[in-house]
Amino acid sequence: MSINIAIDGPAGAGKSTVARRAAEKLGFIYVDTGAMYRAIALYLIRQGVAPEDKETIADRCAGADVAITYQNGEQVVSLNGENVNGLIRTDEVTRMSSAASAVPAVRARLLDLQRGLAARNNVLMDGRDIGTCILPDADVKIFLTAGTAVRAKRRFDEMIAKGDISETLESVEAKIIKRDEDDRNREISPLREAEDAVHLDTSDMTIDQAVEAVLSVCRQKGFI
Repeated sequence: MSINIAIDGPAGAGKSTVARRAAEKLGFIYVDTGAMYRAIALYLIRQGVAPEDKETIADRCAGADVAITYQNGEQVVSLNGENVNGLIRTDEVTRMSSAASAVPAVRARLLDLQRGLAARNNVLMDGRDIGTCILPDADVKIFLTAGTAVRAKRRFDEMIAKGDISETLESVEAKIIKRDEDDRNREISPLREAEDAVHLDTSDMTIDQAVEAVLSVCRQKGFI
């Protein structure tokens, strides 16, 4: 029987990085659900769909075939057979992903794939509603978060490291606050902490410390 670990939390909390490293240490398959939504978002952008046009999003998303494979231990997100790992982390994709993830047809398209992976494999899956909606019976649930100022500084530092000086720290934080509000107030599967989740605030943790904190929760639950 497979073991499922669900990690939820707000944007910019470091879920993907922490989840990926924890999964590697556990020998579990890491499922980045956010990347799957981003792939559909990229498809919708290429189709010329506006983020506010929910009817067209619901209609067009059927044309997006999203798959996850692993090459040399790295997760590869494919859109209609194309590796889109390097194309799905832009601000435009982020905005479309947030809008599309609130559309029931988009969520339904990805739900079966996500649950199928969890049923067949030991997985560590991260997102916004894994423990509440996607895998409500997950063996371990963690809500991983950090203060908005901390998340903004992390994101801003990443941008500067890449030579991107298009925004100020204040504008980055404003976007994060707006994203939190949108995610918590959307009608379909809003961001919320599962009642049986372990709350993990990483504001004062390094990535390595956060990974160890996740592994510690799994040990306490008796799954490693």
